[in-house]
Amino acid sequence: MSEPIVVGIDGSECANHALDWAAAEAVRRHRPLHIVHAVDRSPYRSPLFTPPETSERIAHLSHRLLDDARERVQRRRPGLETTTLLVAEPVPEALAPEAEKGFELVLGNRGHGGFTSLLLGSTGLRMAARTTVPLIIVRGDTGDSGEVLVGLDLTKDEDTTLSYAFDAAALREARLRVVHAWLMYPPYVAAGYTPEDRKIDAGIREQVAAVIAPWRVKYPHVDVVEEVVIEHPVSALTNASRNARLLVAGGHERGRSAPHLGSTGHGAVHHAHCPVALVPR
Repeated sequence: MSEPIVVGIDGSECANHALDWAAAEAVRRHRPLHIVHAVDRSPYRSPLFTPPETSERIAHLSHRLLDDARERVQRRRPGLETTTLLVAEPVPEALAPEAEKGFELVLGNRGHGGFTSLLLGSTGLRMAARTTVPLIIVRGDTGDSGEVLVGLDLTKDEDTTLSYAFDAAALREARLRVVHAWLMYPPYVAAGYTPEDRKIDAGIREQVAAVIAPWRVKYPHVDVVEEVVIEHPVSALTNASRNARLLVAGGHERGRSAPHLGSTGHGAVHHAHCPVALVPR
């Protein structure tokens, strides 16, 4: 398994948490770890405003940052194959080609800069809408206990999302909680249905069970709990994530001319209480 776990760092505390999570993931999946640090040098290229030694100083600091990151990994995960790369490009442009060569991309929920009130940095948002591999945003509780949680949207093809979720649960020997959340839309209300209507609830539960059934067969040793709730999907997943070690959600749809992150994935990476894996559909 040569495809590495790729992690982007910038020296922030959030990036260090992402680095630690990525190293543990690499050991768990028996894959190498690839640490990437990007520096957008365009603001420093004008000789009118920048002393000539600035570029050398930035390069020196960047290499030291990568060396420190490698040493941090080796102290905690001795023997883990680890490589580093410094890229002189804007962060999204630097991370995209490295992620494409990897198994998954790991980022902290925030980096240096930006407003302190931001729940997710701009790099995470941009990568969530464009990466072709699973993107893990490391936030909240990163402990090794708790369930793996996956959101199920019955209106979309969730095979890649469920595949990743079942695999993650199996690797961690954890229970997998499959959550489908739905709301009573106005046409149903106008037709006389209520949120407590048993026919609708039973029909939805049957659909969920039918989607999960083949995955139960493929992963017989994974303990699976199916949960159907009448609630907004973001609220349902956020609340359930309090007891989870990983939340898996569908990401953008690959192949779209203008890829974007759906509202559920967008809400999850902003508000979840644990790391979030966004899996491109």
